Amino acid sequence: MPHATASLTRRAGRFLRTSLFAQVLIALVLGVLVGRLWPQAGASLQPLGDGFVRLIKAMIAPLVFCVVVAGITKAGDLKAFGRIGVKALIWFEVATSIALVVGLLAGNVFAPGAGMHIDPASLDKGAVDAKTGGGQLPSAAQFVLESLPDSAVGAFAENSLLQVLVLACLVGAALLHLGQQKVPQILPVIEQAQDVVFTIVGFLMKLAPLAVLGATAHLVGEYGLGAMSTYGKLIAVCYGVALVFLVLLGCALKAVTGLSLWKFVRYTREELLLALGTGSSETVMPRMMQKLRAAGCRDDAVGLVLPTGYSFNLDGASIYLSIGTLFIAQAIGVDLSLGRQLTVVLVLMLTSKGMAGVPGSAFLALSATASALGVIPAAAVALLLGVDRIMDSMRVATNLLGNCVAVFAVARWEGALDRVTAKKVLNGGLPAAAQTDRPAEQERAAEPATADVAKPREAAAGPGAASVTTHDT
Repeated sequence: MPHATASLTRRAGRFLRTSLFAQVLIALVLGVLVGRLWPQAGASLQPLGDGFVRLIKAMIAPLVFCVVVAGITKAGDLKAFGRIGVKALIWFEVATSIALVVGLLAGNVFAPGAGMHIDPASLDKGAVDAKTGGGQLPSAAQFVLESLPDSAVGAFAENSLLQVLVLACLVGAALLHLGQQKVPQILPVIEQAQDVVFTIVGFLMKLAPLAVLGATAHLVGEYGLGAMSTYGKLIAVCYGVALVFLVLLGCALKAVTGLSLWKFVRYTREELLLALGTGSSETVMPRMMQKLRAAGCRDDAVGLVLPTGYSFNLDGASIYLSIGTLFIAQAIGVDLSLGRQLTVVLVLMLTSKGMAGVPGSAFLALSATASALGVIPAAAVALLLGVDRIMDSMRVATNLLGNCVAVFAVARWEGALDRVTAKKVLNGGLPAAAQTDRPAEQERAAEPATADVAKPREAAAGPGAASVTTHDT
């Protein structure tokens, strides 16, 4: 019996040492306890989370550049890359529109703000200005212009993903034009740089539990749990709608690719828990890119669709903004007609595209929507200040899964998805070390109808694929 107990203890210790999922989960629980029992100490731990996010962000721009350039040159077809971009934008627009409409329907049915009878004059608009730093969302023309780099170094220094994508596309196109005969050494250097970045990310992920502990303790210590009762109905509606939307996403993924969203969630549970704990989907972008490539998605599809989705495909934010607008209107007693609700959808379809990377962007989008409607005072947006941080988990999870589903769907649409590998990986049939991409001939053999678009894929997972091991499987 003592021997069995010692053996169980050793196994538990080994599991905790090797499982990032277990470490992050324990850190999440400890963060809640620290924030609840010692609020001031918990609130002071925010630098742990912020420091981790800063370190991960430093790796995103070079990683996106390397993956996109390597993806274009390996695919050998710039037109295919352009098609992927167009198809991704179509998918993004459809998905965010559905998210907005579903949010409005739920807001009308459940009316989370009804009966609050808030006087807008009692609200402090200065609190919203403090949250947003007096900034504003870019116009459509400004958004497009700011997506174009005016400095190659500046794009990386400012960590502007869209500018880095533009530079990567130009470099990839140039490499295709010159050919391997003229620049034979460039691609291996880029691939080696990519492996270095993935290795650094692997080092940084060891700090993830500390980041989750700090971020969670700060959240609970700073905001407490009182908002859960004050805004309980709004929180329940937003999270419920997000769950319904994810079910719809799962159905779409199954219909388009034959893959299971639940199995993908299980496959990426470490990354999802880390994103939830830190309140940032950017912290897991490098790992998600790695896992999507290991799951059969071609490099160019992953490199273009996932980073672009962080700016164009904010499904969770769209749900929150549509429900939040109705909540504000109901709370101050404003009845929005069908025409005005359609205006809400149209305004949010535009403003949500410029939200990424803008401080207080949700409040800026809500303020813009209130101004467009003309019947909601801008100060009323302050009603959501107390609950905004609690909504981060819903937004992060929905945005992240929405972008991953988009990668699978667009890759399948373009013939850039190896479904044989994808199913085996999601079923846990391949160890991480073996999760290299298979030739597209297997996909063509399984599906003759896609033979004209499937392309051979080189080993996209690369040497860095070993770091995607989920030890607690």
